[in-house]
Amino acid sequence: MTTTVNSIDKIFIQELEKILGKPQSPIPLHEPEFSGNEWTLLKNCLDSTFVSSIGEYTNQFEVMLTEYTGAKYAVAVVNGTAALHISLMLAGVKLGDEVLVPALSFVATANAVSHCGAIPHFVDSELNTMGMDPWALEEYLSKIGEVTSQGMINIKTGRRIAAIVPMHTYGHPMNIESLLNLAERYGLPVVEDAAESLGSTYQGRHTGNFGLIGILSFNGNKIITTGGGGAILTNNAELARQAKHLTTTAKKPHPWEILHDSVAWNYRLPNINAALGCAQMERLSLFLAKKRELAARYQRIFANGDQYTFVNEPQGCCSNYWLNTIRLNKPDISTRDDLIAKANAAGYQCRPAWGLLHKLPMYKDCPRSSLPIAERLEASLINLPSSPKLLSVT
Repeated sequence: MTTTVNSIDKIFIQELEKILGKPQSPIPLHEPEFSGNEWTLLKNCLDSTFVSSIGEYTNQFEVMLTEYTGAKYAVAVVNGTAALHISLMLAGVKLGDEVLVPALSFVATANAVSHCGAIPHFVDSELNTMGMDPWALEEYLSKIGEVTSQGMINIKTGRRIAAIVPMHTYGHPMNIESLLNLAERYGLPVVEDAAESLGSTYQGRHTGNFGLIGILSFNGNKIITTGGGGAILTNNAELARQAKHLTTTAKKPHPWEILHDSVAWNYRLPNINAALGCAQMERLSLFLAKKRELAARYQRIFANGDQYTFVNEPQGCCSNYWLNTIRLNKPDISTRDDLIAKANAAGYQCRPAWGLLHKLPMYKDCPRSSLPIAERLEASLINLPSSPKLLSVT
């Protein structure tokens, strides 16, 4: 007998209740936890009066990021979009170029390309990792790409394909090694969008460390937060120098003169935000342990369902499980939306994946490959409440 949508709803809510309890008030999708030195460091910052772009905490936060991720250099900026914008410029993306990005991603991935005056070129995802599919991309590029002395050219548009931007979806590392091999064959720089994956590793190496340059985000809903904030990661000293220079208005060092040598951006992370970030970094290992335990509980409850599957970390990876996610075994947007609506009505804030980027009005005419897996994922993914503090209610 076929299970009805109504019975799926009831089972889904019952399973959420087993893990999270019955809500006394709505349970958010992901909220920050301030359980350490946040108040102390913020007061220290206020007492110092250095609350803007100069102060000890911004530099300290960068050091903490390099020590944690293994990247040689980190440059703290105002948000992940700013980090990606500057990273693309440093990778050589120019006006009128195309940049390969996953159709299944947050809009900032495509927006940063547009901020460079370039055109997002949307490609498909892999089912298991939810990230960019290197094998589908290679087959696609063999049909539409031509390597010339000017770089790879899209033979359909005549534009240069300037870079690839993989994204680690919901904190799960994509198959970055295979993508790097492809990128090397085609001479394409990789700018790694690790906005959601602080604390995630691929074969023992932290995400954001694989491409020419990578980025992180510390928005209020990320695994740690600076309120708003991001960082550029690189192992290249010259790129790090340029990133710092361009994100601090290209101001030349001088005891009192105010001189600038380039058109640049005021993207430096303020010291007061960095103070919050330093306190959060002190708690990151605890947050990760809590999130992985929450993911394990979700996995146990949803393991035997015939209607949906819990999304586990890819083989050989350690995920931060930023957002715990289930995938409908039979993709159907109406079923997905009905489950999400019922969950929210019951007090569990769930949400769907982002709408595919090529469907947004500003990107509807951009080039794209066929997107069968991205479309399947869009119709089947449901994000579940994922805050570290949720373990305290079980």
